[in-house]
Amino acid sequence: MQPKPLSLLSLNTALAQALLVPGGQTVSSAIRKTPKAQALAVRPLGLEGDEQADLSVHGGLSKAIYAYPVEHYPFWQTVRAQAKVAAWQEALPHGAMGENLTISGLLESQVWVGDVLAFPDCSLVVSEPRFPCFKFNAVMGFNQAVKMMGQSGWCGFYLAVKAPGTLQAGQAFELQPGPREVSIAELFRAKFRA
Repeated sequence: MQPKPLSLLSLNTALAQALLVPGGQTVSSAIRKTPKAQALAVRPLGLEGDEQADLSVHGGLSKAIYAYPVEHYPFWQTVRAQAKVAAWQEALPHGAMGENLTISGLLESQVWVGDVLAFPDCSLVVSEPRFPCFKFNAVMGFNQAVKMMGQSGWCGFYLAVKAPGTLQAGQAFELQPGPREVSIAELFRAKFRA
């Protein structure tokens, strides 16, 4: 069986804005990403036009860009419908998980810290899993979203910029193996339960 080709389905950015969280408070967040059709510059601290509101947990050199597999989207669509915060047929738009890159063909169990995603005009290094916070509950619309991400292990992963350049939705990419010492799935399980 042929492996599924690796592709960048959507390139997503957001500026920081007020986000209503449980308890009626508002916090600054750029989790509500929206797809961009044009090519964007990839710089050491992230994508052109993207912000990270809380640099203590997001952003910086090691977490410049966040990737999420589109293969998990049907799960989130279903649990949101079960939680009665969305209609059954209501598809989640790319970027809904707060990701910069909505990717296809590459799951957390297939990615290791140090692996490189080689795109035509830039390369990105896998640095660590995403650990969800209360803001994820807010954008998903129900209070069990963080727990469900923890149980499923469908966390996506952060990327550092190895070689700056540009990215555009629709591009294919290659996975170049790194040292293969710890996988994203293993690291997420170990830290999320700690």
